[in-house]
Amino acid sequence: MSQSPSPQPLAELTIADIGQPLSQTTFVVVDLETAGGKPADAGITEIGAVKVRGGEVIGEFRTFCAPGVSIPAFISILTGITDHHVVGAPNVGAAVREFLAFANFESGDGPVLVAHNSPFDVGFLKSACIKFDIEWPKPPILDTVVLARKILRKDEVRNRKLATLAHYFSAPVSPTHRALDDARATVSVLHGLIERVGNLGVHDLEGLQTFNGPATEKRRRKRYLADGLPSQPGVYVFYDGNNRPLYVGTSTNIRKRVMSYFTAAETRRRMTSMVELAQRVDAHVCATPLEATIRELRIINELRPTYNHRSRNPEKTTWVTMTNERFPRLSLSRQSTLPDSQRTSIGPFRNGVSAELAIHAIHQATDLRQCKERITSKTSISPCVLHEMKRCIAPCMTGGETVGYEEIVADATSILNGDSSAVSTKLMERILDLVQEEKFEDAAIARDRMHALEDGVYRSSRLREITSIPLVIAAQQNSIGGWDIHAFSRGRFAAGIVAPPGIDPKPYVLKLEDSIPTDIRLPTLVSEIELILKWLGNGQTRLVEISEGHTWMHPIHARVRATELIGG
Repeated sequence: MSQSPSPQPLAELTIADIGQPLSQTTFVVVDLETAGGKPADAGITEIGAVKVRGGEVIGEFRTFCAPGVSIPAFISILTGITDHHVVGAPNVGAAVREFLAFANFESGDGPVLVAHNSPFDVGFLKSACIKFDIEWPKPPILDTVVLARKILRKDEVRNRKLATLAHYFSAPVSPTHRALDDARATVSVLHGLIERVGNLGVHDLEGLQTFNGPATEKRRRKRYLADGLPSQPGVYVFYDGNNRPLYVGTSTNIRKRVMSYFTAAETRRRMTSMVELAQRVDAHVCATPLEATIRELRIINELRPTYNHRSRNPEKTTWVTMTNERFPRLSLSRQSTLPDSQRTSIGPFRNGVSAELAIHAIHQATDLRQCKERITSKTSISPCVLHEMKRCIAPCMTGGETVGYEEIVADATSILNGDSSAVSTKLMERILDLVQEEKFEDAAIARDRMHALEDGVYRSSRLREITSIPLVIAAQQNSIGGWDIHAFSRGRFAAGIVAPPGIDPKPYVLKLEDSIPTDIRLPTLVSEIELILKWLGNGQTRLVEISEGHTWMHPIHARVRATELIGG
């Protein structure tokens, strides 16, 4: 779907359209007083917290804690809290449980934990949870120190101490090194900072969390490019005024994600440059996150957008292949798709160095020729030193009539086809000998060669296996209790559909089967096949259907009927 709307006035859109509004977000602002020491000691003496929403206080919490140690005199002078105050107070574990119950981080509101210098307060809270076997709820955390550094200029405040900021924002309560007073002062600072970023166009939680300075006016004026984009998962593509692709991305909510590029939340320099060039955004709605990721790969491979660095050059994928000539040898090839069936290959390798290591491993186990020349019946070349070392039977020497080279090629081909155990055994014996001789560097080289070969053989075996199957249908339960159901044909994504929670998925499987195209294009990008393999083998995927005569062993669950997915 393509969008090319005319510009709209700047005031018509705000970032509030793309995320959880700050006015509807619950914040739990906390402050701790301690007996000194490290967070691991969990020596908390007082907890104070204020719960606020929409600028209004909706609850307060305060309790002394028995830290389990004597409170040092210098701490008592600073906070006014002495051993007398904590006599009869709950221990730290009980106090932290009370605080977590007050905060109610597991509620549907999804409260955000706020602290001034959060590593200190959160560090003590987490340590107390560990010490007293309390589950830490992992709430989102905001640090008003960090926010102040990003929002306030140096000529506005001399430092980011709580007392300085509370005075700057005219807080009604001054910090006193007592937990509740300091929490109340932090509330005023938080509200003051939120008001400042609101003037810069930030009105949602995501924008506040990622704020890194004001967005340029030029970027903000391009928010109209998100007009009409769907609030659904899928792929988006930015284009410039000459219809050249600039950037491809994915999101669970296309409109929300595209809108974020025009706000202060987007801080990447190259993305700022991209947005300033953008004149149009196209959207491609996808049924599932996996489909979106795969379509992103395909579109990047097809369009080669300027600002996509990842996956922009899939042809750099490296393989080790057997050359197609009378006396074959090993060579490196680079391509983004599987080598054709006429070329025996292993890979893909993560880089050329790993591929070279694998080649050395095969040469160490076979007498396959290592020269680069093409040998014909008329070839007559002086044999190299490998012949003298009895590591090559030198087919070059006799004009291509050497007997026995076919058997050598057969051994090497067997290794490339997946039978590398003999090579690994031989290399492991070599490694042990080198270790006994204390030649550790040589042992490490042999180890790296063995691992590179095993990795290449394993990866190519998995690729060959999945690409040999005409049809695989598999399902995985999604975050809302429904099922993401996908069909794959010879290692290529063919179709996807979502079965809602609590609904019999069988009709959706049948609908998916009817939607599978009959003209699926090959070859397939290796990066796509490996994404599919990762999804199939993640331990949560269930096979629903597979072509007759084929098996697939990666999913942790056995093959199931579509009707068995409900409640599974």
